[in-house]
Parts: sequence; structure tokens; C-alpha cells
Amino acid sequence: MVRRLPENNFYNKFDLESLYEREPDEYRTAFQTDRDRIIYSSAFRRLQAKTQVFLSGEFDFYRTRLTHSLEVAQIGRSISSFLKQTSPFLKEDFFIDPDLVEGICLTHDLGHSPFGHAGERTLHQLMKQFGGFEGNAQSLQIVAETIYSGSDSRRGMNPSRAFIDGILKYKRLFREDAEATNHFIYDEQEYLRAFVLGDTDSAQISDLNHFRSLECEIMDWADDTAYCLNDLVDSMNAGFLRFERVKRWMEHQNLEGDLSRHAEKILSVIRDGKVEARFGKKIGSFIRCCSLIERSTPVSATTNRYRFSLFVDPAVRAEADFYKRLSQELVFDHSQLHQLERKGRVILEGIFEAFSDSYLNGNGLRLMPESFDRIIRLKQDRRSQARVLCDYIAGMTDGFAIRTYKRLYDPDFGSLLDLG
Repeated sequence: MVRRLPENNFYNKFDLESLYEREPDEYRTAFQTDRDRIIYSSAFRRLQAKTQVFLSGEFDFYRTRLTHSLEVAQIGRSISSFLKQTSPFLKEDFFIDPDLVEGICLTHDLGHSPFGHAGERTLHQLMKQFGGFEGNAQSLQIVAETIYSGSDSRRGMNPSRAFIDGILKYKRLFREDAEATNHFIYDEQEYLRAFVLGDTDSAQISDLNHFRSLECEIMDWADDTAYCLNDLVDSMNAGFLRFERVKRWMEHQNLEGDLSRHAEKILSVIRDGKVEARFGKKIGSFIRCCSLIERSTPVSATTNRYRFSLFVDPAVRAEADFYKRLSQELVFDHSQLHQLERKGRVILEGIFEAFSDSYLNGNGLRLMPESFDRIIRLKQDRRSQARVLCDYIAGMTDGFAIRTYKRLYDPDFGSLLDLG
């Protein structure tokens, strides 16, 4: 006898609908299916070898995109559970689905390129004439178009509307702000924006880049929590945030009130060597600062995902912003990281130039694997060909990008046995 799946009236047919008809699964909800398809994808596994802050493989205790995504997913589930227990709006048969939130969180970095945000900026400059590159848009590209690749075709995982909307952190098209360096989706993804909005015209929405579903808001705060706390821990363990260096920085910041107290706590943590324990406790406080509020939007009457919004205590947001500022000025702007960023930029530019010469300029060399080579040759225009080329490069791990660059440019690297 099959156990009935628990009823949850928070979601309706509109939320569960997918682009194409899906076979029902009596054992799993639609959102569990979405999550599971992400976990068992090669795109998800490749995150284990992509840079979070420090180059993947530099030391084995640093976070990678994979471990970061797992932490974001755990925080997202915990926020969902906390809200179910504490919000007067929710109850046993009316709650935010934790599997949906988990799946969205696991997916949020799926499209990030090799070499972190520096790699993302490089690919955007290389792709600007072909519609740009953006990590969030690329996550959407993978989920909707390319997650399953065959010998001569690619297809998406046909996710639910609520899942697609959960990873649509930004809804502005590239052509709607061609000067943007990030925070957009590809023009070719306009059909996905139309799908998630249903009958609502995007022209009715004043700020498309801040028009997010409740689950997307939870993912974004979970990401901020993991990013500002756990990346800070890695930076301390890596020696970038040493006591004297942090103290000197703080003396020039004119900190007052809560920010001054946060600064003193950071110095205390570094001095006492209790980094993991102290910042681990912070995660709990960042979860407990969340609550639900009602809102009115053009889609509120259609789905509860836009009837409610996540409210985060402003004092905790300010604390998170302080930690991010500290990391930016003392870690991300450090000369050693900039040296690695430059190297990553040179590698991606070199790979893109070689592939462009072969496929966009027509010199005929087959530089990509057979499946991608077949797909790109079926495309009829340079813009579509460039997107396939970009998809391949963006999917590379840091190590694979380095090996590909060496194979293309280093006379002493590579053999027939090394190809593939």
C-alpha cells in the first residue's frame, strides 16, 4: 500500500505546473523530484571543483561551490522549519515546502563559471556581443535547457513553475539594460519569465530585479548567511584575517554602536582561536531573525509565494553587511587573490579565443568534445553558436579549465592519451 503524500495547501496547481507535462510520481512530490534531479546531475557534482573564495584544491578544508551550496541548502531548510513553527500564517497543512527550498538552494550556484566571480566577469565581457553571461542566468540555462546532454542534443529537466521562479533571483532581460555587468537573464530566457509570471504582464512590475518569490527570498538570505559567516571562517583559517591586520582596519573605520561590538567580537574570536564554534552559533541567530509578512503584488492572488514575503531583522542584515564589507576589503581585494583572478581571466580568455577561432570564425578545427561539436555545428547563427561555446566553458571546473588551456597553448603539455 502506497502512503499518501502529506497535504500542503500553500501550493496550488499554478505552482506545480511545469513547462511540459510530467508523469506523476506517487512516492515523491513534484518538488522532491526537482531537488533529486539536481543532486544526481553532473553539473551539481562539478561544483566540488569550482572556486568559492580560494582556488579549489588549494587546501582541502576550504569551502568549494559544492560545500557552500550544501550549507545554503541546510540553512534554507532550517529557515523553512523555523517559520512553520513560529509564523501565525502557517500551519500543518499550509507551509513553505522545505524540499522546494532545498532544491532551489542547491541550484543557486549551478551556473557559476570556473574561478569564481572573476571568471563570471571575464565570460561576460567575452560574451557581451552575444547576449552576455551571468551566473544566475546560467543556472536557469542549465535547469531549463542543458542539464541532460546527449550525443547531438541537450534538454532541460522540465522543473515546476515554483522551482524555476525560486532560482529567478533577477527577472530583467539583458536587452532591457545592456550596460549591466550582472543581475540579468538572457534575452532567450524571456519565455521562462513569462511562464513563471503566468497571466501577469512583466510591464506591471516596477522593479523586475527585486520581484522575487518567497522561496527565492529564503534562498537569498540563506546564501547571504553562508557567504558572510562561513567565508569569513575560511578567510580566518587561511590567515588573511589576522588579529593585527583586522585591528588596523577597524581603527580606520570609525565604527560605533552594534558595528563596534561586532568588530570586538571578531577580534576576540581570532585571539581565542574559536572561529568555527563562534560563527557556527551565529548561523542560528541569522535563522531566528526571520519572519513572514503579507504583501500585495500583481501575482498575490494567484500564488501564496507572492502573498507572503520574508522579513529579516534590519539589525541582523546590517551585521551581515558588515561581515561582507570586512571580507571584501581585507580578503577579496588582497593582492594574492587578485593574482589568482588575473590568472583565471587569462586562462578563460585564451580558451574562448581558441574555440571562437574554430567555431565562430570557421577555421574548421574540432576543439570541443564530440557532443558539443555536433550541437554547435547545427546552430545557424553566431549568437547561438557562441552560447553553446560559453555553456561548455562555463561548465568547466577550475582544474579542467587549466588543463584545457595548457593543452591549447603549452607545447610541453598534452598527448593523445590526455585528450577527452
